[in-house]
Amino acid sequence: MKKPLRPFLFAALFLLFSALLSFSAWADDRVLNILYTGAIRGELEPCGCAPETQSGGLARLSGFINAERAALDPFILVDAGNALAADTPQGRLKTEALLKSFRVIGYDVAALFDVPAFARPLLKETGLRALSSKALVRSVTVKRGHLKINVSVDPNARKNGMLNLLLTDKPVSEAASLGWDVVITSSGETTEGADKTTGPIVASGYPKGEKLGVISLRLDGNGRVSGFDQRWQTLGKDVAEDARVREVLKEYDAKVVELTKDEEKKTALAGPWLGAVACIECHEPFFESWAATRHSKAFASLEKAGKSRDPECVVCHTTGYGKEGGFISKTTTPGLVGVQCEVCHGPGKDHARGFSAPSGPVNETVCLKCHTKENSPEFDYELYREKIIH
Repeated sequence: MKKPLRPFLFAALFLLFSALLSFSAWADDRVLNILYTGAIRGELEPCGCAPETQSGGLARLSGFINAERAALDPFILVDAGNALAADTPQGRLKTEALLKSFRVIGYDVAALFDVPAFARPLLKETGLRALSSKALVRSVTVKRGHLKINVSVDPNARKNGMLNLLLTDKPVSEAASLGWDVVITSSGETTEGADKTTGPIVASGYPKGEKLGVISLRLDGNGRVSGFDQRWQTLGKDVAEDARVREVLKEYDAKVVELTKDEEKKTALAGPWLGAVACIECHEPFFESWAATRHSKAFASLEKAGKSRDPECVVCHTTGYGKEGGFISKTTTPGLVGVQCEVCHGPGKDHARGFSAPSGPVNETVCLKCHTKENSPEFDYELYREKIIH
């Protein structure tokens, strides 16, 4: 007696329908956007020293993602490493603010590689999903619809049946030889975009977070990469900030102020710095010329930007900061506010004492201490010198 075929037919039809449904759902997700950063190095927001340095910042990054979320979906957001600041008192505060901001922004994964001891409690506090090459957690699986993405810092942890994304601090030249679908590096190299001449798609995070990288992967029905596009998203003043991240940055600024209060309590030590007023008696025309330059108003620009208590900014907007007898605060050492004569010509005490010591020569090396490529990318010694010559 023949067994009825109807149950088997229904089962076969069900499996076929499920497969078609799965393929249909997968087809809707055939583009995946990988949003990436790398080599931020504790840069929470743009320096602001020059118009050319006004791109970037964690508050703008978060604001852009929030505004464009619908257009970007489905996407994954990763940081390829070298994000933390230096292990200094202020650097630790920066790292704290950065990790808190990463959590608010919604990073899926952040590669931290060698996590310093001071940052470990912060990771637990923020709950940020971090990968380290020196810890047990080196890989995670991120799901977007029917797609599984293996994100790792271990070059040997590639998995079959998944989209494989490697985060590394290796140079682009080395990353190209790795057998992954996508490799994003935090080497700090500035590349035009992603490359796939041979091997994997290789991209490098834009230094200091000035731009957000976006790789749009085209995937076939089996989840394999069939093509891609890459672009840089600028984060200029036209990008609205995320107020939540701005609050984190305000908290950081307040902690920096507390950090410098001990210095402000000190009485200005007797030192070699006299201030520009001491130069007037013999060099009045030069003093008047200096008073008309932007150097004389350098500290006011910090006050306007709300950074007049940030040591990393103050050092290039005052006289003798961080040195014995130099600038401490506007209240304690008002005579050393701004970029005065002694910043360029050297401390004036010995020079004023019977003119026994000539003032120091001014050359390009003196200027480059503050007019760095990062803070003053358009700096031209001869051109800028004409603006202050006296």
